[in-house]
Amino acid sequence: ERAAGVYHREARSGKYRLTYAEAKAVCEYEGGHLATYQQLEAARKIGFHVCAAGWMAKGRVGYPIVKAGANCGFGKTGIVDYGIRLNRSERWDAYCYNPNGKECGGVFTDSKHVFKSPGYPNEYENEQICYWHIRVRYGQRIHLQFLEFDVEDDTACLADFLEIYDSYDDVNGFVGR
Repeated sequence: ERAAGVYHREARSGKYRLTYAEAKAVCEYEGGHLATYQQLEAARKIGFHVCAAGWMAKGRVGYPIVKAGANCGFGKTGIVDYGIRLNRSERWDAYCYNPNGKECGGVFTDSKHVFKSPGYPNEYENEQICYWHIRVRYGQRIHLQFLEFDVEDDTACLADFLEIYDSYDDVNGFVGR
């Protein structure tokens, strides 16, 4: 989920629940600040793609789209920009910037790559969300091999889970949990 120090955050209570002040506080609590439009665009250029609008610095709201899709981004790529919001009580997610934050996620194009949760072999933090984007040429396949996989015991997979998508489209691209 982190690209160039930028990452997406929801409220602990779920999607689109943060006012501007709350979004700012979430980022500052983690040692960062709300990302600027330029920081979000720099992250987008290296593969950061999230289909959820969030607060940015100076009260701006938007989200980064790498690959156009029917269900997100209105079929366009770039920053979907809702502009500076006059009503700072509106509720959105947040885009934070912290270049010193724990690496969690990224974009991989190598033929082989080993990735792991932050702090491995220790447990990852509560509320940890990571996005790993694996890019291959059209027609190539991706083989995932788990050397170690340990999540909280929850038959509904609500506490800890891994989801696989076959595209950036988080509706039609969903493969499984």
